[in-house]
This record gives sequence, C-alpha cells and structure tokens, in this order.
Amino acid sequence: MRASSSFSAKAALRSWPITFLFLYFSTSVLSFTPVPTPNLDLSHLGRVTLTGDFDAISLYKYEEQNENPFSTNGSQSLLTQMPNGAFATLASADADIMTMCSFIRKDGSMMGVVVGGNFTSLGGTEVQGVAMFDPSTSKITPLPGLSGQVSALFCDQDTDTVYVGGDFKGANSTNAIAWVGMAGWANLPFAGFNGPVNSIAKLSNGNVIFGGSFTDLGNTTTPTKRDQQVINLSTANISAVSSSSTDGFSDPSNIVCQSSGQDGPGTTWLLADAAPGSWKAEMSFGYQPTKLRLWNTHQDGRGTKTFRFTAFPINGIMNFTYTDPATNQNATCDARCPLSNDPKVKFQDFHFYNQVGMNSFQIDISDWWGAGAGLDGVELFQDDIYAYAIPGLNEPACSVQSLGSNATSTGPWSVSPSANSDSEYLSANLTGSQFASVTFQPDVKQSGNYSVSVYTPGCQQDNSCGARGIANVTATFASPTHPGASVSTQVYQTNDFDKYDVIYTGYVDANSDSFRPTITLSSLLNQQGSITLVAQRVGFGLKASLGGSGLNGLFEFNPNQATVDTNFSASVYDSAGTSLNPGAVVNSLAVVNGNLYAVGNLSGNGSLNAFSIASNGPAPLPNGGLNEEVATMFQYGNLLIMGGNFTDTVNSSTPGLNNVAILDTSSNTWSALGNGVNGAVNAIVPLMLNITAGIPETCITINGDFTQASGNGKNISVEGLAVWVPSQSDWLQNLDAQTMSIKGQLSTSINLTNSSPLLAGTLASQGMAADDAIDLSTSGPLSLNALDIKIQPDPASSSSIKRRTISTQGINGVTAGLFDTNGGRNITVLGGHFTASATNGSTVNNLAFVNNTGTGAPSSGGLTGPEVDSNSTFLALATQSDTLYAGGSITGVIARSPIAGLVLYDLVGNQFVSPQPPALGGSQVSVNAISARPTTSDVYVGGSFESAGSLSCPGLCVYTNGQWSRPGSGLTGSVSALTWQGNDQILVGGNLTVGGNATTLSTYNAKSLAWSMVAGSSQVPGPVTALTSANSDASEYWVSGIASNGSSYLMKYDGSNFQSVGAIFGTPTTIRGLQMLQLSQSHSDNNLVNAGMTLLVTGALNIPNFGNASAALFNGTSLTPFILSNANNGPGSLAMLFSEKQISFSLEGGHLALGLIVLIALACALGAIFLLVLAGIVAERYRRRQEGYRPAPTQYFDKTSNMSRIPPDQLFGSLGRSGAKPPRL
Repeated sequence: MRASSSFSAKAALRSWPITFLFLYFSTSVLSFTPVPTPNLDLSHLGRVTLTGDFDAISLYKYEEQNENPFSTNGSQSLLTQMPNGAFATLASADADIMTMCSFIRKDGSMMGVVVGGNFTSLGGTEVQGVAMFDPSTSKITPLPGLSGQVSALFCDQDTDTVYVGGDFKGANSTNAIAWVGMAGWANLPFAGFNGPVNSIAKLSNGNVIFGGSFTDLGNTTTPTKRDQQVINLSTANISAVSSSSTDGFSDPSNIVCQSSGQDGPGTTWLLADAAPGSWKAEMSFGYQPTKLRLWNTHQDGRGTKTFRFTAFPINGIMNFTYTDPATNQNATCDARCPLSNDPKVKFQDFHFYNQVGMNSFQIDISDWWGAGAGLDGVELFQDDIYAYAIPGLNEPACSVQSLGSNATSTGPWSVSPSANSDSEYLSANLTGSQFASVTFQPDVKQSGNYSVSVYTPGCQQDNSCGARGIANVTATFASPTHPGASVSTQVYQTNDFDKYDVIYTGYVDANSDSFRPTITLSSLLNQQGSITLVAQRVGFGLKASLGGSGLNGLFEFNPNQATVDTNFSASVYDSAGTSLNPGAVVNSLAVVNGNLYAVGNLSGNGSLNAFSIASNGPAPLPNGGLNEEVATMFQYGNLLIMGGNFTDTVNSSTPGLNNVAILDTSSNTWSALGNGVNGAVNAIVPLMLNITAGIPETCITINGDFTQASGNGKNISVEGLAVWVPSQSDWLQNLDAQTMSIKGQLSTSINLTNSSPLLAGTLASQGMAADDAIDLSTSGPLSLNALDIKIQPDPASSSSIKRRTISTQGINGVTAGLFDTNGGRNITVLGGHFTASATNGSTVNNLAFVNNTGTGAPSSGGLTGPEVDSNSTFLALATQSDTLYAGGSITGVIARSPIAGLVLYDLVGNQFVSPQPPALGGSQVSVNAISARPTTSDVYVGGSFESAGSLSCPGLCVYTNGQWSRPGSGLTGSVSALTWQGNDQILVGGNLTVGGNATTLSTYNAKSLAWSMVAGSSQVPGPVTALTSANSDASEYWVSGIASNGSSYLMKYDGSNFQSVGAIFGTPTTIRGLQMLQLSQSHSDNNLVNAGMTLLVTGALNIPNFGNASAALFNGTSLTPFILSNANNGPGSLAMLFSEKQISFSLEGGHLALGLIVLIALACALGAIFLLVLAGIVAERYRRRQEGYRPAPTQYFDKTSNMSRIPPDQLFGSLGRSGAKPPRL
C-alpha cells in the first residue's frame, strides 16, 4: 500500500471538535469558584495598556487560578480546565502520572478515576504507584498493596475489573494484577509476568491483551544459581543472652565471618552451661533471606541441639526446609530446628519456606549437646541482587565471593539514618560546582534479562524535599559484544516516600574477570541553588534466563477461564509476539475495527516497530512500518497518531514523519503533522482549546524531548510541548491569532461524563499568550487583547522555577509606555529591554512604535539601527510637543556623539533629534523617571547620575530648549519617581539627600528654586521606587518601595501624615507601579481609599494565602489579585498601566476635584454679588415709591413746548427746605 499525504486523515482530524463538544459544555462535576468582578470603570481613559515581563497573562476570574510554573523536578499533577481555559491543579503527585481510567461499575455507578504511575504520594496522601481519585470531591483513596511502578490501566465495566500492569510486586503477582469491584486486589490466574507491562487493551471478543517486555508468565524467574548473595553481618550490631563467661568464648561476634568451622577461642561462641540463650543481629538495612547456614560447635563436646529463628520487626518464627544429614531426607522445622552433632557435618543449610522482609533476626537456642550450647559460624544468603552506596552494607569482604557487590564514592557524602527507609543511605549537600558520585558494582552470578532499578529514599523523612533535585545515572550492563546494553538517564529525587525507578530492562552480563556491570549515580550539573543528592542502592531483578521462553511481549488473557492455557500457539496474538525477533518491547496497544495494533521496539511480521494483528494473523503496516522505535500511540476513531524516535517509514516514502505520524487505518496510509518535531515524543494527549470564534475544539498535544516543531515552512520554538490544531492544519504556536498560553507537558488524559476531561502532567497556563504588553478593554466586560506588534519571547532558560528579581539593571520586557496623540497622530510607544518584529520584517530593539494613525492597518516599527546599543534598557518615556524623551540604562552613539541615559526622538520625522542632549554622567547612569512641567517647555529627568554634559546635576536635571540646568542646589542621590503638584511644584521620590539630610521624598518649587523635605517622610521605611497621585492636585499620594528589612511597603500620604497599609504583601514582593482607578460600583468608604476609587498595584507580588500575582487591587481594606502572568516558566510581573487619557478624580467618593471646586466657588461668589446688587436695586425702588416716585409717562410729547410756562422760582425755590415736596409739573 503506498503512502500519501492522506487528505482523508486531515479531514477526519478536523471533525474532532464536533464529537468532543458535549464533554466540554456539559455540567461539570468539578466546580470552580468565581471571584467577584473588580467593577472597574475605565471608560473615560481611552485606550489602556499594561506592560511588563511576561509571555502569558490572564485576568483573575477563578480562585483556582495561579501563576505557578510547570514542574521541572519530575513531579506531575491531575489537571482540568476552568471555564476561562486556564488549567487548575486538582492533586499533585511527587513523580510521574503515567495512566488513568474511569472505573465505572456494571450498574453505571462511577467509583472514581484510577490513577497509576511511579509516585509515592498524590494529593498529599501516601500512595504507592496507584490510587483512586474522586472527581466530585478531589478525594484521594490509596489502593495499598503494590510496590513499584504502574504503567498501564484498563477499566472493564463489563466485569467490574480494573486490570493493572507495570513493573511492580503485589499480593502473589508481579507486573500484572486486577482490582475487582471494591473488594480489592486479586491475583490473575497466571500471577503476572516476568517482565514489565506497558499497555493493556480489550478485544471485541472480551479477551484482554497485555503488551510489554516479557517472555513468560508467573511471578518469579528462578535463578539457576540460587542463594548467591551474602547478607553482610560484619557491620551488624551483635548481641547475645546467657553467653559463657569463659575468656575467648563469650563474644557473640566471634562467629561472624567464620566459615572454617574450627573450634577455639575467638572463633567459637558458647552459652553458659546448661542454659538456653539467644544470639541476635541488628542491621541498618532490610533484606529477604532465602537461606540460613549454621556451623555447630564441638568445643569440649558442646553444641547446639535445637533452635528457632525469629524475624524482626514482624516478630515471627520462620519455617525452614532442610536436608537431614543423618537420613539425607528432606524435612521441615519451625520452633525446634535440629542441628547435627556429627563432626563430619561441616555446616547445615536451612532454606526459608517463605521469603519475609526483615532488618534483624534472633536465633533462640532451646537445647544443647554436652554441657552447653554454642556455634562456630552463622551466615545468611538471599537471591536479591543489591549493591548499596554504603560499602558496609554490601557483601562482606570476608565472604568467599571474589566479585562481591561493592560501591565507591567521591564527593562530600555523609551517612543518613534509615528512618522510614529500608536502609541507611548517603546524602550530599551540594552548592555551585560541587560534584558527587557513587559507582555501584553488583554481584551478578548469571547472565540473563534483568530489570534494573535505582532506589531513592523519600525526602520527608530527612526534611530535604525543598532541596532535592535530579540525579544523573549512567550504566553499562554488558561487554561490547552486546551493543545497546547501556543507559544514560536522569532520576528525579523529589519523591516524598521511598520509591524505585526502573532504569533498564534487558540483557545483563554476569561478573567475570574481564567485565562487571556498573551503575554510576552523580549530581546533575547546572541545577539552581543548593541541592541535596542521595544515594541508597541499586537492584537487579532477573526477568528471564537465557534458556528460551514461550512469549515475546504479547499475551492474550480470557477472563472467563480459571486456568491459563500455556499452549501459546493457540492464540493468534501470542503467536504474533513469538514471531517477532527476541527481546521485543511493546509500548502501546490499540484496537480499531476488530484489529489489534501494536507499536514499540519491534521487528518481524513484515514491518518494523508497528504492525497490526487481524483474526487470521499479523499484517504489516504500509511502507514497512516506521524506521525507529514508537513510544506512544493515541487513537481517535480510525486514526492512530504515533510518536517516538523515528524520522520516516522504513522505505522513506512519507516526508515529514519526524517523530510523529498519523496512520489512517481505513485507507492504510501515513500522513504527517506539519513537518514533525526535532526530538523524541513520549506522549500524545488530546486537549480542548478555544481557537476561533470562541468554540472549543479538540487539539493534539505532542509531548517529549524536543525544542522545535515545524510546519508551513516555519520552525517554531517549543519546549517539550507542541499543540497541533487540526482545523488549521498547523501548530498552535504558529498561528497568527490570539490564543491561550500552555507550557509544560502532558502524559495522559481521560474523558469524564458530565465534566471537562481529566488530564495528567505539569502545565503552566494563562488565558492568553502575549509577550510583555497587552491592551485592557475599556468598554464592556473586562478583557485582554493583543497589541499589533510581535514581541519575541525572552530567550532565558525555561528550566528555572525561581522568581526572577526585578531591578533597573538587567530587566527584561516592556517597562514603560505612552500614547502619542499630538498633531493627529495615534502612536503607541513601548520601551524596555526586548526584541520585536516590525511590520516590514526588520528587528526592533528595546523601543517600539505601533502606528494606528489613519484608517489603514496598524504598522509597527522602532529602533532598528546601531545608534542605541542593543543591550540598553528603556525605563521612562515622555513627550514634549513632537519629541519623545526616552530614558533608561542607555548607551550608544548618535551622529558621532555618545549618548548615555537619555535619547530624544522626533515623532514627526521618525528620526533621532539632532543634536542629542549632552550625555549624562556617572558610574552607572540610569534615567528612571521623566516628567514635563505643565504649560512650559521644561522636561525634568530623574535617575541615577551625577552630571549632564559638563554640568554637575546629581539625580535630577532639567532639559529646556537644548540646554541642561540644575533645579536648585540641595538635592543629591538617586531619583525613582516624579509627579507634579500643580504647575510649579514637583514631588520627587527615591533614595535622596536634601540639604545634607537623607530622605525618601522631597518637593521642588520651580518658582522659588527651593527644595523642601516632605513633612513626616521619616516614617517611610525605605527608598521610594513608585508613587502616584491620590487626588487631582497630588496633595495626597501613594508611595511604595523596599524597607530596610527587605520587605515591600505601601503607604498613603493624606496631606499631613503617612498611613501604612500594613503587612498585606508576602516575601518576596517587588512593587513596580501604582495607579488610582475609578469604579463603576463603590465599596465601603475608608480613610485610605475613597468609595469610588481603587488602587492598582503592579509588579511581582506575593499575596498571603494566595501566592504570586502580577497586579492586584487595593480598596483600602483588602488586597485582591487582578492579573496573573508567567514568564519563562515562572511568575511574570507587570511594570505599569498607561492610558490615552489622564485619570479623573471627579467621581472620587463623592468629592469634587479641586478645579471644579474653584469654579463652583467662583460661580457662588458671582451669584452672591448678583443677589446683593439685585437686593439693593429692589430696596431703592421701594424707597423711591414710598417717597412718591412714579414711573414716567411712556408716551412722547414736546417737552420744550411747556418750558417757558414754569417760573424758575417754582421749579427750584423749594430746594433746601425741610419737608419739601416734589415739584409738580
């Protein structure tokens, strides 16, 4: 069958969302707690943008949201999606979660989700590899009884059975067992396998298929050479009861490491005459002995006649089988085991009937020969092959083993007590470049296939969980004649309780003079901080000797049969396994349309690494299968998506199959996901995401050890997780769309009825993938929206899980921004330390412009040339007319003149201003704040510098019309923040000295040229790094910074006093910005924040009882998370909020702004004057009326015609007389 690009496979992939929608929109069993909306009113601000250092960001909408990074220490969690798309952690494990299945009974009742892996704790509960999770309550129920790793689960509703596979021991089974109903563990009829199980599937006929790396049934593989491992008694604590008082015979240690059988002082231990007694050995490690060897004494006719063996800590008397030397017949004994008195019998061996774990034992002697009892030697043996890191726990040097187990170490190791562990172990506390290692050499007596494990003691017992890290493990198991018998891997040591990791399954050579298997455990380099490395032991479990087998990685089980037919040729599936080349490893199984598909490290049956089995036998896959191992397989309908370490089909017919491929089983053709990924894939997990139109669709996560995904001619940077979007036929990280952020890795998932899917893995997610700058909606519901600029992700390592420190030096991201609307422009300016891609494809460094002027599509640009050094960081921006003032830690050369701290840019001509201001001077020049004086051309520049050009101007300098000037003469120090209190007075915050006095706040009056310390500023506990106005004239304001004790403070100045908000932040907290905002609904009024306002605090915040946040809102009484972000797999931070229009305080708690108050007062005054004038007019008119005045006639007449008729004496004669009456005309 030829391979093709398989359009049908891609079309089928695009249909996935329809099928999965019912899972997403149905009523969720898992509930999430929404938080109250912040009730912000941003409608008067125009556009609003948030800047900072982040690559993912979310509004805080649910209590379950956080800024936690994904784990890099090997631990995983149970996860689910919240309604806003972000992921919530339901329960955390201390290691990998490898498999899950929903346990639904025959009657339809949901018992829970069975979770398997190599963890020792889940949700804080001690469990060993398997547990039950209740989705409705998140309760963890341990399923005790197994020891080891669970790799495969299959929940069979038809039989009320959970089939469990892996590399473990439990009950009387190894590697396979069943949980039946709620009754508990049940041994399968075949008692498991001699090798690990990796996958379990159910056929249409009801039979169950197990796939893995095994060659036979049964719970043990008996070595051909038994009882070969000597248990070390030489380092045990030896004691006795009723020892003889005879010199040379009283020490119970005499008989340790004695195999000569010679009687005499120093080699024989005797009991007191005619007295019973006991001999006891207490070790610092655990063991399971298989044989006891005793040498009886014949000193002076004495000897032990009967004894019993008691194991501790179980305090149980052990049963033995032995050969009677007198009759040569097999016999058994328990409480009275006999020892021969025949001198010809050198020693006697007693085989333990049951293998029981113990760490000490006691031999009680009840009868004796002659005058009393005694012994000449004692020795214990076991089948288990261990090599301990502590040499004293390995086979004793006095044994006859010429190549006994041993270990050598280098580095600052110390011995830690066993506590709750099986044995003592080595610990090393490493810092910096310190290195430690242990090399183990086991005593392997026979060649064969082994499972090799590294044992790690739990971290809770020694309180080292916070310091545990990763161990590097390298090993060689066979001579060069067996290539591939080696391993290099890593073991995560963060387990809460004891665990073991299987690092290798395969061929191991026996010890010889020319070769010994070796395992080296060492510290992994480049781990952050102080690391505690531990080393305890390695173990070799024989899985199959070299004598042939009946199975090869596949086994068909019929649950309806009480016994197993070992005629494996009767099963087409067993036969298909045996037809593979020896040593087959089946990693994953799937049943599609009645056919079984098996993938792994396989050869034979006509194809490599993947084949199918129909009812009539195996069938090869097209094009010879895949050219390297297939590690995982995910089934959806007729499609099988495979991941592994391959690059193409065997005959190289399908390009693009780089480590991931699709097999369409209906057309029997291969197709690619883009061009694949550049490293091995270990898990393929479906995931619901909102991609377009707000409709969730099923996407495919590819997880593994890779850094790049390829598709549509592009290589996309990814770190171990790539998301394929079927509807777009492209990778999520390559889409030019607003999408959510998801980083980390997933290992498995299951669908839940009436709930969103349950996932396992470790993820850091936020609602939106965005770098360093984001728009905040100002109308309608609050939302985050992408800017029209592509800022490239910070290249810092994603392996760090520590919070990044924020300082003016070495900061990343966008630190400052502004909107320029002068002259009809519409430009968003962003400054910081970042790299962006301009619209024309050029690279922009650290200062960018997003131009929305006009009706066309927005364009982006910025600094692309060499004038400003690329390692510069912009920290402050301001505009004066058409000129942009950009300050920070800046260096470069413009027009052959050096620049430092400040650069001016012409926003009209899109070029640097020429000439530039004379460079600022000082040891570490940095401009932290820029503010233009209202109604003037003065621009105030504050920061850390000593001079401007040749002018001495420490901390604060004024640039006016091309000239620097110093404001006053009393200020020195470093300025961090500026704000104007009116047109003439500027408030300055920082680490200052004014008139020789240290302070954190000061004011400068530009008219009087005078500096003044702010009254009460001595109450501020440390330098001010951020401040903002609390009212319209900044007579009240907020300040923040770092106190002398290292904690962050936040205080309000109310016009006369400073008020602290108290310890509302945890450690560490860095406050980078403050801003008052209006509310649409008032809160309760208080003396810190008025009812209609709230304070926005941005930075890298630690909020007690919550965790990390990038922005929070403070209403005067409580601090509420507002925005969460991540950066490089750690908490992100926000620098500031900037808006197109200035904040208005007109609605501030019912109080009017000062300007309005002045206007109202003026209006009231004018109104009062008007009323007074009006009252005066009315009073005068009233007086005149009382005196007889009447309105003059309104008709017109000839006044001059009667003038001669009135004699002058009548007109003026009465003037000056008292009581004169008005003249009559």
